Amino acid sequence: MSEERPVTVFIADDHPILRIGLSMYLESQKSIRIVGEADNGFDAVNAITQNPPDVVLMDIDMPGLSGIEAIRVLRKTLPDLKIIVLSTYTKKDYVQEAMSEGANGYVAKNTKIDELIKIIEDFALDRECMSPYLLNLAIKWRRPADGSDGDAEHNLTRTEIRVLKNIAEGKTNNEIAQIHFVSIETIKTHVQRIFKKLEVSNRMEAVAVARKKNII
Repeated sequence: MSEERPVTVFIADDHPILRIGLSMYLESQKSIRIVGEADNGFDAVNAITQNPPDVVLMDIDMPGLSGIEAIRVLRKTLPDLKIIVLSTYTKKDYVQEAMSEGANGYVAKNTKIDELIKIIEDFALDRECMSPYLLNLAIKWRRPADGSDGDAEHNLTRTEIRVLKNIAEGKTNNEIAQIHFVSIETIKTHVQRIFKKLEVSNRMEAVAVARKKNII
């Protein structure tokens, strides 16, 4: 999508005060346009399927069809839809279940509104989002067929590990290039090799897997 038009957002949450208040605030932003609301999973799926937004803010605990179930249904029909869970539940099991069903990110409801707006815009525009408000567990773990945690040799070089540590610190490719006194293209090559070796597709997954394997 283009940065010139507002990001379209759909809010699914069964708490009317939170949903309406969030909707009004987001709608007041020039960069965001609310295209729909729902207080249950069934209505959310129907509305989103008929008129897909750029980003969905999805609560987990809703009547009828839960947020997790709604994500599962939506992911089958709209594989490219950006779905961000916005929930009071922050335990590991909730986060991993939501991500395994296809959520793109998981954010707690006590997140600062300005930070939530940044997260929404980053996801909508396919920008890397390293916000501290995105839960570190928000990752779809790629487990080996034998069910183990996959702690095999990672084969990362010392330079790649240093770059990975920089990524974990939230630094951009340009900043990392300046730190290592190399070109940004060289850093991009290192990043792609890191992704391949760790079998991940983005920076957030790379950091999470690296921490799980005690690489960083």
